[in-house]
Amino acid sequence: MSDDIQKDSASILCDMCTEEDRKPARKTCMKCEISMCVQHLQAHLTTPVLLQTHPLTEPMALDGNIKCPLHGKLLEYYCLDDETCVCVSCAIEDQHRLHNMKTFSTAHKELLEKLKAEQEALQVKTEDDNMSLEKWEKSEREKLARCSVRLIEAVTNLRDISLSSVQSSVSARMVSIRTSRSSMEAAQNEKDTFRFLQMYSQVNQDVEKAKAVDLRKGLEPGSHRDKLLLKVRQNGEKIEKQASDFTQSLLALIDPESQQDLSGSSELIFVPQTSSSSVSLSKDKRTVFYHRWLGQCSATLLIQSTRADPVYHRWMLSLTDETDWMIGLCDKQSAKNPMKGPAYGLSWEGNSVSCVSTIYTGDQDAPFSSKSSGERKGELRFSNSLSPQSLFLTSKDKIGEDIPRPEMVEVLWDVNASTLSFFSRTGRYQREEMFLIGVTPNWELVPFVWLGKGNGQYIDQQQMKSNLRLHSVRVKASHSYCGEMIDTLQITEVVCKLF
Repeated sequence: MSDDIQKDSASILCDMCTEEDRKPARKTCMKCEISMCVQHLQAHLTTPVLLQTHPLTEPMALDGNIKCPLHGKLLEYYCLDDETCVCVSCAIEDQHRLHNMKTFSTAHKELLEKLKAEQEALQVKTEDDNMSLEKWEKSEREKLARCSVRLIEAVTNLRDISLSSVQSSVSARMVSIRTSRSSMEAAQNEKDTFRFLQMYSQVNQDVEKAKAVDLRKGLEPGSHRDKLLLKVRQNGEKIEKQASDFTQSLLALIDPESQQDLSGSSELIFVPQTSSSSVSLSKDKRTVFYHRWLGQCSATLLIQSTRADPVYHRWMLSLTDETDWMIGLCDKQSAKNPMKGPAYGLSWEGNSVSCVSTIYTGDQDAPFSSKSSGERKGELRFSNSLSPQSLFLTSKDKIGEDIPRPEMVEVLWDVNASTLSFFSRTGRYQREEMFLIGVTPNWELVPFVWLGKGNGQYIDQQQMKSNLRLHSVRVKASHSYCGEMIDTLQITEVVCKLF
């Protein structure tokens, strides 16, 4: 690239030389909009006023890009905030007036120092990454080797046990064939008629037994076969799991982004902000129960860490198919009612998946960064100058088709990129991205879960009184009421769980 620049500079000729004897230009004056050779450049180098007010650059073709397209004035300053060249009117009158402005020479010096610092940091990061990559590759190879060895040993062991048992059974059946053959040979060699006739009955029985032998059959029915069948099934299940682990390890090696292990954080817990009496938490505060007979399901919970220095970057939840829910980030000040303030999340309502973002009606640009624009279904206005608005974007708006309800959702919060990603987990390693939305980082955002459903299972009291003989109760959680005489249908179910 530097060679190309030198070639371009060499091709620029002095604008002040006569047409017959134009010399190569040494500098270009941005103010005069001319290129000058060494001789004609002297006035700009020796006159103090020209030195201060006429910026010089390397020889360049002046094709109109040195003037502001808005004001028609010379571009003299560089806006570090917007990373663009501006004129004096832009700097003092228009949208850049409050920005960090520098002269070209100062901006060039500062940005060059910044690039050098970033280059050094990148070099250190590259060296660290190379070391980490070597350790990771060694660890993965060892893990795959151990996994493959265990798999091969398990398959070999099960094969040997099965073949050995079948071989023993076949050998036992071969005895009948060998016995019949010996009996027939002995009878054929017997010359005495009386003794032959005495032997014939036994010989005939041995022959019939030999004819009944089927070497293609499995083991003979009995306790030995039953034990072997049980052992094969149990070991077979272990082999299937080991084979699955081996396959998933290979997939994670090839495509780690979409094959991340389903291992959550045990340090995260639910902290209720609002909840109805029908909602309760497990002892470890990681599971939410809904007791249907106590009324409507309604709860807003924050997800907090038990660590002293909490870092929220990734969390996973399983969610019921009967409850409307919303998960994501909300302003800590409006945690009791997330939609009263800035909120970013994934929502399941009315049998459809949608994402929720927040846009502003003030001077601030909208932070919503999805690749598609959606339909605004709800709007909340605030009295401050930046007015957040709730914006719903369904999967059909985004990709043209409905996304099925995810049974397990993984949330990734990239603080540096100010993005929030939602993935549907379909296995231990497999995941599929559903939405990516932008997040405005000027609020104290915290992870939250909102749960809500109408109690569609209210039962007429007269009907319940006529059904007092009901003894068994459907229970989906650890709270059991089986075996009691009851007058209410008591159903407890898990509606949300942290992983």
